[in-house]
Amino acid sequence: QEQLTESGGGLVQAGGSLRLSCVVSGTIYSNDYVAWFRQAPAKEREFVSAIHWRNNRQHYDDSVKGRFTISRDAAKNTVDLYMASLKPEDTAVYYCALQRHQRYSPLSMGVGEWALWGQGTQVTVSS
Repeated sequence: QEQLTESGGGLVQAGGSLRLSCVVSGTIYSNDYVAWFRQAPAKEREFVSAIHWRNNRQHYDDSVKGRFTISRDAAKNTVDLYMASLKPEDTAVYYCALQRHQRYSPLSMGVGEWALWGQGTQVTVSS
């Protein structure tokens, strides 16, 4: 059973930056997606960004487009999320997730479409 482990969260001032990292133990297949979600207190978990493992295509929620960058390292089985120009509203627990596909499929961003999740890492942005 694959496991996803996040790291890199912390406390940062508004305007600052952080890099989150997700290590996937086990196999990531060519048509899989790896994504980042976040959940703020008293709010539902929401999609942030995703990357297709084979073609490296990146997807972003409009709220982070232009500020966050997702990347992967196939040799290390890691997916990073570089977050710049952070805002207090980015404060949340950030989760890494894996979506399996046997063939190329469009990204499904719904929370229920992701079978594997990490434990999360807290990001707090102070104003």
